[in-house]
Amino acid sequence: MYAAVRVTGLAVLALWSSLAGNDAHRLLSRRWDSLWYARVAEQGYGWEVVLPDGAVHSNLAFFPLLPWLERLGSWLTPLAAPDVGLVVSAVASLAAAWGVFAVAERLYGGAAGVTAVALWAVLPVGIVQSMAYSESLFTALAAWALYALLRERWVAAGLLASLAGLTRPVGMAVTAAVLVGVALTARRERRLTPAMAAGALLSPLGAGAYVVWAGLRAGDPLLGYLRVQEGWGNGFDGGLAFARFIGSLLAGPGFWGGLGLTAGLALLAWLCVRCVRQRQPVVLLVYAGTVVALAVCASGYFGSKPRLLLPAFPLLLPLAVALARWSAARRGLLLAGAGLLSAGYAGLWLNGSGPP
Repeated sequence: MYAAVRVTGLAVLALWSSLAGNDAHRLLSRRWDSLWYARVAEQGYGWEVVLPDGAVHSNLAFFPLLPWLERLGSWLTPLAAPDVGLVVSAVASLAAAWGVFAVAERLYGGAAGVTAVALWAVLPVGIVQSMAYSESLFTALAAWALYALLRERWVAAGLLASLAGLTRPVGMAVTAAVLVGVALTARRERRLTPAMAAGALLSPLGAGAYVVWAGLRAGDPLLGYLRVQEGWGNGFDGGLAFARFIGSLLAGPGFWGGLGLTAGLALLAWLCVRCVRQRQPVVLLVYAGTVVALAVCASGYFGSKPRLLLPAFPLLLPLAVALARWSAARRGLLLAGAGLLSAGYAGLWLNGSGPP
């Protein structure tokens, strides 16, 4: 089912791009962040661009796991790094879908598991799952880390969290889930087993090691990485910049866009409340809450926020459980329609502004 949704999206994108005079393959593998990942894979770190306003965009902002895999794939095969990135995303997206199913099925049953995967597949920005970006790789690692936590496989959860931390800055959400899961279990059982301690110690190693190394390359082991992100305009201001942006749209010609963003935030808040009322395991709430907070409250490019929310799949579980009560035919019709709309949006989006 997941593969069918993705193939449909890619087919619509190919047709749309052809009619628009663009190359779908290039849009998926050689634009926006995919170019930065490929450059790291091919040339390593240390490259930067100085913009006319003086801002410095350094490739140290991009975490290394995807470029490492691209470099390895280019060494083992005749594929170029961007094409290896597409292969990694394709395989990782299937692993992510399986992980989403595993978490949802363990908590709410098989029908909810399949529906959760379908909902994740048909998200409007779901085409990013098929791009040479790191979202699919991160979601796969995060989903299986959460599944390991639900089964109290502490060492596996810690290792997966460490790998997630080498993939994207939001890896701290997986680390937070592991640390909270270990702490709550240790408190409940009144003991800290060696496996719990190992999982807790392993979980922050990936992100921590890279942040310190990147800081050293930037000239400051403690704050260097934060300065690299500042060069990209990224920071954490509690959502003030985003609120001002929405306010400016509502007060000007972009009123309807501002209204749409406001509605989207309201929907996001409603889903968060539903997750709490659903009494999801605390590790899922911590993970999803951290992903949402980092996405919404960051001061970076606002157009990236929808794809930054893509890994927050626990938000879909209340909808998945509700839809699982529908008949299979009714549920399938709804999800098929959503998949076609998502495919159409992908064609419009990637042939327009795209996901920076």
